[in-house]
Amino acid sequence: MNLPRYAPELQLPPYSYVPGLFPHPISDPQGHMFGARLAPVVLSSAADWCATAEYFQGLDLFNHGYYWEAHEAWEAVWQAVGRGGERGDFLKGLIKLAATGVKARVGNVGGVSRHAQRAAELFALVAASRGDADLFGGLSLAWLRERAKEVGAHAEEMIQTTPEPVVRVFAFVLEIR
Repeated sequence: MNLPRYAPELQLPPYSYVPGLFPHPISDPQGHMFGARLAPVVLSSAADWCATAEYFQGLDLFNHGYYWEAHEAWEAVWQAVGRGGERGDFLKGLIKLAATGVKARVGNVGGVSRHAQRAAELFALVAASRGDADLFGGLSLAWLRERAKEVGAHAEEMIQTTPEPVVRVFAFVLEIR
């Protein structure tokens, strides 16, 4: 499958962090981000959140199976937007979807179900506040909500505990429209 790239300058890490399987990226000296200082995201305007390198990196990381890393990238943007409102809820939905991928890698069916359900709720909340405007951050809210609901409904099928360095657990990719 030819996956879209939104941050082609991003070098993908050698492994996707899975607790108990690989070194913690930041705190372990063997981690792929050890010693790196993550600068906070600075927005020049409120509308710039979805044009940041971190937002695009989160998309690439998620699509390529780096769920913990995508969570970290989107969390930086979430912090920059103030963690609330439509933007905060949308980013939190993406963060929960990424956390779903981590839970699938560690074999936590309940975590997959809970995180996917919460992601669906957050996407629905943003959609309700936007009326007929379905696209947000270049992604379809209705499509995201349905994918999250499907994942939650089939949590057992999402489990991928293989020790491979990178495993894509989702049958879909996030594509900007």
